[in-house]
Amino acid sequence: MPKALLRTLLIGLICCVYVLFAQNALAQVAEATPDEVQAGEPVEATEPAVDNALNDPLIREGLDVSAVDLLDPELQDALKAREEAERAVIEAVLKQQRDADVAAPSNSDDVEAPKGALSPDALKAKGTAILNKVIGWLKSPSFLAQIGAVLFAFFFSPILAKQLQKRLFFFRDPPAEDAKLKIVRDYVYRSRNFLRAVMLVALLALSAIILKAVPSFGEDWLVKLCQGIAVVFLLYKAIKEFVSNDLFRKLATYTMIPLALLGVFGYFDDFIGLLEGTTLVPMGETPITAMTLVRLAIFGGLFFWLGNLSNSKGQDAIRSQEGLDVSTKEVVAKLFQMILFVIIVVLVMSFAGIPLSGLVMIMSAIGLGIGLGLQPIAANFVSGLIILFDRSVRKGDFIVLPDGQEGYVEAINMRSTIVETTDGKDIMVPNTTFTDNTYENWTHKDPRQRYEVYFGVSYDTDIDKLEEILIPAICANPKVLMEPEEPDLELREFGEYAIKFAIEFWVSGIDDGENKFTSDLNYVVWRTLKKHGITMPLPQREIRNLK
Repeated sequence: MPKALLRTLLIGLICCVYVLFAQNALAQVAEATPDEVQAGEPVEATEPAVDNALNDPLIREGLDVSAVDLLDPELQDALKAREEAERAVIEAVLKQQRDADVAAPSNSDDVEAPKGALSPDALKAKGTAILNKVIGWLKSPSFLAQIGAVLFAFFFSPILAKQLQKRLFFFRDPPAEDAKLKIVRDYVYRSRNFLRAVMLVALLALSAIILKAVPSFGEDWLVKLCQGIAVVFLLYKAIKEFVSNDLFRKLATYTMIPLALLGVFGYFDDFIGLLEGTTLVPMGETPITAMTLVRLAIFGGLFFWLGNLSNSKGQDAIRSQEGLDVSTKEVVAKLFQMILFVIIVVLVMSFAGIPLSGLVMIMSAIGLGIGLGLQPIAANFVSGLIILFDRSVRKGDFIVLPDGQEGYVEAINMRSTIVETTDGKDIMVPNTTFTDNTYENWTHKDPRQRYEVYFGVSYDTDIDKLEEILIPAICANPKVLMEPEEPDLELREFGEYAIKFAIEFWVSGIDDGENKFTSDLNYVVWRTLKKHGITMPLPQREIRNLK
């Protein structure tokens, strides 16, 4: 058995034994009568002696109470003597009861310790009674039958599990990638790892039914107890197999396993009652209790996990619609995400038992938080909505930020926009940057861009022929566009050692990644000039030796 499960089971068993011991002690104290008198302590009369004497029917018969002098010394002495005699009788009776309890035979099944005491004799008597009870169980056919059923289930369950793994294809073979209901098949195949625990629970349940049906046995309490422990072990194996996150696995192990143990030993309802009876926040007819927080944590985690899964699937479905442009897809996807979030919050509050009127308190707290310190977050949230609806920035746009950084818009979130630079880094840009500052969007309306390539030729070159030989070579490149303008050659400058030219051309896209427009056309210019014998001069200096 794994160490973590063994430690959890041990802690749960110790808690259950402690609860049983405390209940037994409280029951013994509650059964003790208030008129018991410890040895050596004086017995006091609960009423005055004179009133007892006057209320005695033997004294009152034929007696004129109005004529009695209660202050007579002889009457006082007689009453004191009677009270001492009654005290002596009570002490003698109590001494006889204590002697009889100590001298009781030790082999009796009904031995009881003195009430309200845990003396060594009482513990010895309790231990003897427990030993006699165990011996009685070992002599009982029903108890031995339960022991046999438990051993049979424990040793036969792994054999049955192995046979099922070999003979059933969904336990034996992993599902193929194109298999129908692959997700369900995958979970079924992974459940083969705790198939032994499943078989153990099933065999114990079957044994309990058989033992209860046979008149000569008729008992199944031990089998039921072992079945509950087997269910706890099965729950642990399922958590270990299906919960991949370490934090969630530990949370599930240290919360669900103790709760399952409480259910096995019959204290689950008492624990639930304790949680429901602990009021944390009075809220009219439906106060917020400890159980409310437990439900909030359970259903919150469940619904937000389902919501995250639904959001991912829903946004993929929206973005796969070919009839919508990219910006419209993003707007619809964000609206879907916000509506889904609101629905999840309402469902969590409903299942947790929090009245929807509590939303007023939550919204008031949020409004106060926004007023005190959440203004930047609220501003970024509103700016994100503005960006989505006015489409000034869309996914896939190439933008240049105010600080000079540039890249493609990867995603527009509630608080920030993710910009992926040309070297693969992600920049988290607050949404207010696009509503408060000036920035460049190269692909806002048109993905076509104009670029230039530069080169220089020597002064002895026939520059009138350059356009005839370079422009056709540039136009032959399939990435160069003829609209909105055809490529043209411009003389830019007469330099110190060369005449400098530039060729302007239009292309669709950004000059990066797969689109290396300027690099490709620089190669074209170089090859064309070399082909026609035109050189690109290097810097030259003329040196004269003056004598």
